[in-house]
Amino acid sequence: MESKEEILRDLRQRKGKIEVISRVPMTTSEELSRYYTPGVAYASSEITGRKELVYEYTRKSNLIAIISDGTRILGLGRIGPYAGLPVMEGKSILFKKFGGVDAVPLCVSTTDEEEIVRLAAQIEPSFGAINIEDIESPKSLRIAERLSKSLAIPVIHDDQQGTAVVVLAALMNSLKLAGKGVDSKVVINGAGSAGIGIARLLIFAGFRRLYVLDSHGSVYRGRKSNMNEFKNELASATNPECETGSLEEISRRADVLIGVSRRGVFSESLIQSMNTKPIVFALANPEPEISYDAAIAAGAFIAATGRSDRPNQVNNLLAFPGIGRGLLESRARTLNNEMLHSAAIAIARASSRNLSPGHILPDPMDTKEAMAVAVGVSAAVCDAASKTGAARIDRDTAEVRRSVRASIKRYNYIEKRVIKRESE
Repeated sequence: MESKEEILRDLRQRKGKIEVISRVPMTTSEELSRYYTPGVAYASSEITGRKELVYEYTRKSNLIAIISDGTRILGLGRIGPYAGLPVMEGKSILFKKFGGVDAVPLCVSTTDEEEIVRLAAQIEPSFGAINIEDIESPKSLRIAERLSKSLAIPVIHDDQQGTAVVVLAALMNSLKLAGKGVDSKVVINGAGSAGIGIARLLIFAGFRRLYVLDSHGSVYRGRKSNMNEFKNELASATNPECETGSLEEISRRADVLIGVSRRGVFSESLIQSMNTKPIVFALANPEPEISYDAAIAAGAFIAATGRSDRPNQVNNLLAFPGIGRGLLESRARTLNNEMLHSAAIAIARASSRNLSPGHILPDPMDTKEAMAVAVGVSAAVCDAASKTGAARIDRDTAEVRRSVRASIKRYNYIEKRVIKRESE
């Protein structure tokens, strides 16, 4: 990778990573009249009588707001909205490149839950979906749930739902290779946004022998210390025997160990205490609970990580561009578990041709592969939205695939023009 100085020099020269590009020409007086005044009044008049036509006449149909207060920026922590803006700009590019989605970063100068909820409600007319990003837990969970219930557009909480989708896809393929199923014992270490999101989706997918731990040990019905409404929810749906104890105690004879916690908390002896063909996902970033190499050396049948320099990278990039685009294609009112489950299945199937312990997911660093996954995820989410009644319009799967491919192709064309311009 380039040095820090080289990267900062490049960003200073560019003054940011995103810009607005017109979809229409504005070179003649006729075009000015058509796309601004007086022509714009025709569209506004149509929408005045039927506000749902805003999807037909504006970019709301393909526009997502990325809202962050900078309180939990991945790998950096509580750095604030100004320092968080470069991260959200990068997220916008990923939405566009891999899903053809136009995304606008909105870093807000408040950490107050009520103000963030109010802001999201006020900007609803301009956007087709809201993406809650890098906000501390459990506040982020409360914001996502409140907005999902109150807004007429879907809310994506990528730290929770995007992570859960990719983990479930990886787990489906891992269990298939190990000859195991949903009756496996699964231990999740970490009860923040990611851990809660994973647990929720695994419960929906039929896993019942599920155990969640935080820094105080196992979560169980009746526990009094360090609990909140979301941990109480998990306590009633997981850990059927109400087992108390540490990570080492709960992980004995486990089939699957998923870490969304902190570096170094998984030991070789911990893995060796698990069931035959143990599956270990150490996903803490930037440093995992145990390294990929150490997990394999300890006897893990399959190991996965959040890092790009080892096999089986579990990366949200495989999920959120396609989920976002599927929501927009269907003009969904909400994002539900059926849609998330369908997205996970689509990602898992994308690896089926060359599935192996060292390849349980598509490679997110392979641009063509990641784009193809986004197309499949978009179609799956759109289809699930229709089947569950969440969609405003029912779309043919083949039509959705063509639409997403065309949008991605458009981005690639623009990207090539940028590269050519810079080379000249």
